[in-house]
Amino acid sequence: MKKKILFVCIENSNRSQMSEAFAKMLGGENIGAYSSGSRPSGKINPKAIAAMKELGYDLSLHHSKSLDEVKQYAPFDAVVTMGCGDACPWMPAKQFIDWQIPDPKDMNEDDFRKVRDQIKDKVKDLLGSL
Repeated sequence: MKKKILFVCIENSNRSQMSEAFAKMLGGENIGAYSSGSRPSGKINPKAIAAMKELGYDLSLHHSKSLDEVKQYAPFDAVVTMGCGDACPWMPAKQFIDWQIPDPKDMNEDDFRKVRDQIKDKVKDLLGSL
């Protein structure tokens, strides 16, 4: 049985998108990974696309989604939020986890990569715990 994880941030353009990508890369067939935003921007940050391309993942195939678009996949084994505070709505899930990850939107490439690598480590730990 696939484990389903939903990653939520505000714009669904950076952190939650990279988290979804890493869950797919590291979890393979055993993981159903989804991401959405409480106020989706409608686009993926080009910096996120570039940062993931360095690791061989094409993030340009993703699109920025609202919570309404992913609620059909509920219930989730885990919902991971990233500092969206009160804007994070409730979704049926076994567990809720909040990752305090800074929004890398306006960071330079090196700092953006650090956030990307932090997300990768957190996703790896999460997959190990499910």
